[in-house]
Amino acid sequence: MTRVLVLSNADVQASLAPSDCERAMTAVLAAHARGEAYFPLRSVVVPPDAPGFIGLMPAYSGGLDGAPGAFALKALCLIPSNPQRGLDTHQGTVTLFDHETGRPTAILDASAVTEIRTAAVTTAATRVLAREDSRVLAILGAGVQGRSHLRALEDVRDWEEIRVFSPTQAHAEALTSGSPKARTCTTAREAVDGADVIVTATNSREPVLARDWLSAGAHVNAVGASMPSARELDVATVAAAALFCDSVESLRNEAAEFRLAIEEGAVAGEDHVRAEIGEVFAGIKAGRADETELTVFRSLGVGVEDLAAAQLAVATAEQRGLGTEVEL
Repeated sequence: MTRVLVLSNADVQASLAPSDCERAMTAVLAAHARGEAYFPLRSVVVPPDAPGFIGLMPAYSGGLDGAPGAFALKALCLIPSNPQRGLDTHQGTVTLFDHETGRPTAILDASAVTEIRTAAVTTAATRVLAREDSRVLAILGAGVQGRSHLRALEDVRDWEEIRVFSPTQAHAEALTSGSPKARTCTTAREAVDGADVIVTATNSREPVLARDWLSAGAHVNAVGASMPSARELDVATVAAAALFCDSVESLRNEAAEFRLAIEEGAVAGEDHVRAEIGEVFAGIKAGRADETELTVFRSLGVGVEDLAAAQLAVATAEQRGLGTEVEL
């Protein structure tokens, strides 16, 4: 019999602290940059008449920071209409497998893992790319990722103001109600104007901000668009920015605004990418060049992030007696 630990959404939320997850994301992406962790481009199945699609994200690590080696597979359905049902758009599981025997060891709720690890990667990227004197944070989008990013980014700089915009004003008001520094904005431009750090966490298929809204020295984290049919940035922003990503392969295949910038001749292909963010974490490549440079971190999400987050959640859950063990 194989004993498997099952962690529900609530178990993952209780086991995966944003600050601990940020450290795990920094470590695993730096390890990938050194060739110590592996993931391929995610495979996506989009049936013609389905209400969404399913993506598969495998990964492998031989062991990091005392964690054992493991295989991992995230199987994730993305259903755009789920928020109307009161559900996260992302639904699925992350499964961990023993790296020697291949036996499954844990199954975790993928919605919670994705929510927390995505914001943790953004926080780590912001820590190394945003100006130290950044004081105004803008978040476009007030859904699951908007909430997790506000929570994770609150302490990364000494914010004087946090602005939130959502097309649904009630969602923005609900998000800002628990933060004394946060306020809602009536337009995206109002939120972005003069902001030092901007997070786009929307499901938009068209740009939600424009290059001429961005101040000199701003840093943008673009995290909401995860398929070639969606984009949050305009071509001018991509062309003007020092561009960082979690995976050049993912950027090339999945980032609509980058592909469009190449098609329009605004950027010279992958040479426009300064570095994968793991290379910055590992000290292999440089980050921000000066205080006036516009920087963009294009987050698409990769399998080793899910692997490291799941391992951290499992280790904490075992210490605290959380989760349910089942026999397969």
